[in-house]
Amino acid sequence: MPRAPEARLPQDRLPQDRLIVALDVDSLDPAAALVDALHGTARRFKIGSQLFTAVGPAAVEAVRKRGGEVFLDLKFHDIPNTVEGAAREAVRLGAFMFNVHASGGRAMMRAAAQGAREAAQTLGLPRPLVLAVTVLTSLDRPALASELRVASSVEGHVLHLCGLAQEAGLDGNIASPHEIAAIRRAMGARWAIVTPGVRPAGSETNDQSRIATPRAAAGADYLVVGRPITAAADPAKAAAAILEEMRA
Repeated sequence: MPRAPEARLPQDRLPQDRLIVALDVDSLDPAAALVDALHGTARRFKIGSQLFTAVGPAAVEAVRKRGGEVFLDLKFHDIPNTVEGAAREAVRLGAFMFNVHASGGRAMMRAAAQGAREAAQTLGLPRPLVLAVTVLTSLDRPALASELRVASSVEGHVLHLCGLAQEAGLDGNIASPHEIAAIRRAMGARWAIVTPGVRPAGSETNDQSRIATPRAAAGADYLVVGRPITAAADPAKAAAAILEEMRA
């Protein structure tokens, strides 16, 4: 029976272990080219809805064939039985991490955790980390209040959903850089925090509302960086600069 990974790895991990590059492209060739260009600089990659919808599991296979590891960022959100089945397939694909929407509720999250655990045992594969998506980094307090009718603050709502996720057996959550400290205090050292919306100093915000620099997001276990690396003239050089910021 395979041994499940620790929910949170030590803080003295190399920056290369903590950096996840977002492959938010529309076809397999540019995704593979980015993985090749970043060989030796980054080894973990996020595959989200755009690329997965375009080419499916072939995207995961391409990254793994090149020695990379995949964060499958599909944000499962459905009835518990459907999400449990999706979790099993994420294990079968060999993802080291995947996520579900915490707003799907405790039963749905529990089904995801159970599906991942049982599939890993059945297939003899490592169990991936299962993370909750709490509040998207594109949302801010006004949008949360006026559009979603959530009365609490962003931080308060994030912490509430983290509590549900922990009760359901999940390993951590996706969080804006601005909630890292509060989550760490509330959830403890073994709770994995993955932070998107990371931008080097001076970068454009694009469509993210709650962002921070790599240095400001230092309390997270993993930092997800997309366009500042993937849209750079030299992706490896851009990634190396971000790794230096993470070391500072």
